[in-house]
Amino acid sequence: MRLIPWEEERLAVFAAAELARRHRAAGLRLNHPEAVALIADAMLQAARAGGSYADVEAAGRAAVEPGDVMDGVRELVDDVRVEVLLGDGARVVALRDPLGRGGPPDPLGPGALVIADAADVVVNDGREAIELAVTSESRRRIRVSSHYPFERVNPRLVFDREAARGFRLDLPAGGYAGWEPGETKTVRLVRYAGTPDASDGRAR
Repeated sequence: MRLIPWEEERLAVFAAAELARRHRAAGLRLNHPEAVALIADAMLQAARAGGSYADVEAAGRAAVEPGDVMDGVRELVDDVRVEVLLGDGARVVALRDPLGRGGPPDPLGPGALVIADAADVVVNDGREAIELAVTSESRRRIRVSSHYPFERVNPRLVFDREAARGFRLDLPAGGYAGWEPGETKTVRLVRYAGTPDASDGRAR
């Protein structure tokens, strides 16, 4: 038996869906891969039976009930896309929130973002800090990331490097400062945390 890659993928989906059906029949609630496998299998089967785009979409939405899945799975299965072969050729059928049934997702479900008041976030509190004027002599924009040793930045940035030894930008991790050609700006630097290294005084 010779199978093309698409047919091999179809068999993999079917096997996963069969396992999911066995678990569901045993009274087990489905996890994320099992729910997706059942939805995809139903959509592929509907297309194989000659269904229309709407038929395939309806089959996918009816394949799994919200009560069939574990807590949090509905929020994880926010989008299912399956390429099926219809009468007019291959089409991608996309289901948005197939387990929602019109209800709102759990605001504290998996992947939820709980945004605190930015005023409650204090960065580098209590660290020794200095301010330095820094001028760019480069013909291109220069960027410096938050935790890079400031005395070692691009040599085309002109400032008191000895004063900057052992300091970094006073920015949250992942932040950066940028200079346009010829620009001068004053930056705030904070002392590294940790134990200084005897060789150069920088924390490791």
